[in-house]
Amino acid sequence: MQQSSPTPIAWRPVIAFALLRMALYLLSSGPLAYGYMSDELYYLDCANHLAWGYVDHPPLSIALLALVRSTLGDSLLALRLLPALAGCGTLVLTALLAREIGGGRTAQALAALAALVAPVFLGITGFYSMNAFEPPLWSAAALLLARIINGADARTWLLLGGVLGLGLLDKISTSWFGLGLGVGSILTRERRWLATPWPWAAGAIAAILFSPHVWWQVQHGWPLLEFIHNATTVKMIDKPPLQFLSEQLLVMGPLLAPLWLGGLVFYFATPDGRRFQLLAWIWITILCVLMANGAARSNYLAPAYPPLLAAGSVAFERLARAERWRWLPAAAVVIFFAGGAAMAPMAIPLLPPELYIAYARAVGVSPPVDQIDELGAMPLHYALRFGWSDLLRAVGDAFDTLSPEEREKAVVLGNLFGDTAAINFFGPERGLPRAIGGHNSYWLWGPGDANGDVLLAVAHTDRRLREWYESVERVAEVDCDYCMPDMARLAVYVCRRPRRPIAAWWPETKRYE
Repeated sequence: MQQSSPTPIAWRPVIAFALLRMALYLLSSGPLAYGYMSDELYYLDCANHLAWGYVDHPPLSIALLALVRSTLGDSLLALRLLPALAGCGTLVLTALLAREIGGGRTAQALAALAALVAPVFLGITGFYSMNAFEPPLWSAAALLLARIINGADARTWLLLGGVLGLGLLDKISTSWFGLGLGVGSILTRERRWLATPWPWAAGAIAAILFSPHVWWQVQHGWPLLEFIHNATTVKMIDKPPLQFLSEQLLVMGPLLAPLWLGGLVFYFATPDGRRFQLLAWIWITILCVLMANGAARSNYLAPAYPPLLAAGSVAFERLARAERWRWLPAAAVVIFFAGGAAMAPMAIPLLPPELYIAYARAVGVSPPVDQIDELGAMPLHYALRFGWSDLLRAVGDAFDTLSPEEREKAVVLGNLFGDTAAINFFGPERGLPRAIGGHNSYWLWGPGDANGDVLLAVAHTDRRLREWYESVERVAEVDCDYCMPDMARLAVYVCRRPRRPIAAWWPETKRYE
């Protein structure tokens, strides 16, 4: 049954929060920026190899990046514009979702504010990656489901299928949303949907949109399966269910916990909320999947939170009215703003590195650790933005030792996708040769026309290099500040007189993780 007399959209506070999000983007990607993140540099190189798939992600984010690059360039501000807009889209859609489930202007404003200040949303929309587009796509899907529950035209299912298909082309974890939708449909009165053709039509549309990537995976031997296996068994840390659950308080911001927990209560304990209980089951299903996984990143649950933030905002609004606690919404705004301001430097660059380190120590808060990596003074998502100038200097020093004839045929072998991509992005300005590598999609792209006669290898040791070359000389070190300790220990080796052709030893460089 369609809701009557929907509340007008609270555009003023929603737009104000969206403008604030764009101001944070301008600061953190402009004068306060730490630099390009390794993932961004890798994505830029992926955009030079447009395809229906890559070893570690589907194609949508790369296609969008290619469009941005061709129109706006590849500066940090250009690169991070779409993620910032995705952050704005998430807060707008969260507000609209609050309205759809019965929230008034106050609930919409609270929902938008919560989506703005949640550290995980600030963080994943603060740089370019496929993760930035997941929250708005899932929020759009949740909004369409709420409208279907409210009696929208059955053809809305077709639009939902399109959104889920785009979500799959962005990140395969959208399949978790589909699983949650199935579980929620069975466990609620919405099971009646399964007797109609519309959910199945939506699933078919999503599958058709996703099928080019599936075909690409088939053609290339399903590299994604090998990548996922290696990442979960070699790269990710073991994470007990209770640890994963406790980390949700940190990634969402401790002061937001009453709001999203209140959303769960609203869905299960109130008559109006139970109408939309399906949305809660999606979150619960995904939470159970991730806790059972035992090695999930703490931010994987993030795109499932907007329905809880929306419901919690409606609950706050109604509680204030029922108990005549007129002060509650205003107090919530102050508390959410204060919590968001305190946590924002942990998510996006707002402080110089030295000041950030001092601030993090003072407040005693650091982001959850998800990978088996040695950390330095900076957390992983910041450390991966440092060291590129030191890397380029070391490679340049090694390149300068080559004769003119050797420079003509030299190629760089990167260690991981970050340094490989950095050399390809920054190197041409310095006259450096292109880089190849064995990490993820670089291995699949292969060595190209490189003959391997002269190799500048970025590596920690020369053990494997000496299996490939008769002459291996260590000529420069990276030694960077604030970067990952692993990167600071890299060196550049000049390799000459190959023992085998590059095509013979290339399979040994493969590293999917």
